[in-house]
Amino acid sequence: MTGHDHLPHTPGTAPYLRAHGLGWQPPGAGAPRLLAGLDFELGPGLHLVQGGEGRGKTALLRLLAGLLAPDAGRLERLLASQAWPEPLDPARDAQQAADWLAEERARHAAWHADAAAALQEAWQLGPHMVKQMHMLSAGSRRKLGLLAAAASGAELVLLDMPFAALDGVSRRVLLELLEDAARQCRQIWVMADYAAPAGLDASLFASRIDLGE
Repeated sequence: MTGHDHLPHTPGTAPYLRAHGLGWQPPGAGAPRLLAGLDFELGPGLHLVQGGEGRGKTALLRLLAGLLAPDAGRLERLLASQAWPEPLDPARDAQQAADWLAEERARHAAWHADAAAALQEAWQLGPHMVKQMHMLSAGSRRKLGLLAAAASGAELVLLDMPFAALDGVSRRVLLELLEDAARQCRQIWVMADYAAPAGLDASLFASRIDLGE
């Protein structure tokens, strides 16, 4: 059997993702198989997908999000909501940052306005909100996406290479955010990166999925 199982979600039930022999190969003749035989269970807390360049980290996040379908094995998803903002999408270049964030806010019923305001201040994004997205640096756009993910209140929060293009101060804010995410009991946070970030206690990760170097 291949594919996703989208299970009915009962309010108050803890979200989870379960993989059974999960695999995926990019389309196209001769494309190498990126993911094979993955078995894991992800519940509330912070999880790490780690691996070298081209090992399938982003592909696995896309599978978890339901944006890709596995070609082997099975993925069970018990979720009511998910967040994977993509502020670096070139299609958003002409959009004002405030309008982009307003769309994210409208997308998530459990949006935390206080968290959004606190992160906007911590990351000094206020002056950038009136700018079009193409006027923001890669770091500022990434911080805007992290803000949207953290404030979403979604049961599944996906972060792809979240530390890329961040300065030292912004990194520390993100580390604190991830520490908080690791200790909560209502959301699944999954971050993909080459390795666990320096400065974050390794014991905070509820699980690690190592895709190899």
